Amino acid sequence: DYRTIHAAKVLGLLNGDKIRAGIILDQQLFIEPRKNYTTIFHEYNTSHANHPSAGLVTDCAVITWIPEGKIKTPSPTKSGEPPGSLRIQLDHLHPSQLDSSSSPQVSLLLALPRPLQLARLLPMISQIGVDHLILCTANKVPKEYFGSHLFRKPHELRKGLIEGLCQSGDVRLPKVTLVSHHLKAFLENSFDDFFPPDKVARVVAHPSRGEGLTSTSSSSTTRLRSVHFPDPCKKLVVAIGPEGGWVEPTELEMFQRLNFQQVTLGRRILRTDVAVVSILALAQDICS
Repeated sequence: DYRTIHAAKVLGLLNGDKIRAGIILDQQLFIEPRKNYTTIFHEYNTSHANHPSAGLVTDCAVITWIPEGKIKTPSPTKSGEPPGSLRIQLDHLHPSQLDSSSSPQVSLLLALPRPLQLARLLPMISQIGVDHLILCTANKVPKEYFGSHLFRKPHELRKGLIEGLCQSGDVRLPKVTLVSHHLKAFLENSFDDFFPPDKVARVVAHPSRGEGLTSTSSSSTTRLRSVHFPDPCKKLVVAIGPEGGWVEPTELEMFQRLNFQQVTLGRRILRTDVAVVSILALAQDICS
């Protein structure tokens, strides 16, 4: 188990040491095709949610090494390998500061990046914190990206998200939705159900253009700090396109018709991972 290896090699924990640990408030893992999208993780797993420890954390989890095989000493070996199994006793559990009462106010609509890049991005996304992750198609997204093993084996997708939660100390998995075709139909027919326009600000990110290269919507481009929120609770969904941005003018005009406010980080064309981390960090700051 990667957690056992981390506890031995990286943390160097000994019997009786205390660490921060928690129990995931898990979501149901299923693939449910709909007309315009596919739900992967949606509702919280009720069997876990009804458990009194689901979604709780502690800073006083006590670890105990259980030697196995020829190893008799209950501590990591000289090379840092675990001596066997690891038992964690969860004492003094309490709600996380990142529990549902202060769940992420930011959701992400992301044009599907290359599968290897997505695998690297998933821990970053859950580490910063999003409520809902929608992976969507776009004009610049090759259709074969949707054949990734992450969608054939969604447990791998979940594993990447949990890696980010471990780093951040959160215990709440984001909802995940896949839009593999007909993005326009999804935005027009289903998007309001997820993000009511009277409660959630809608933002589309796109590089700004220089003189003579101005996009059709440059006059309405703003910075994230200037976004208008329809509700005092400050919830936001941000759409981030493929590397190079959304297609001008068709995709940008589609978002504008649906009341997305266009924002920019400047004229530089950023890689998807840089753009996602930068925009999510700024969005979390203005929504907090």
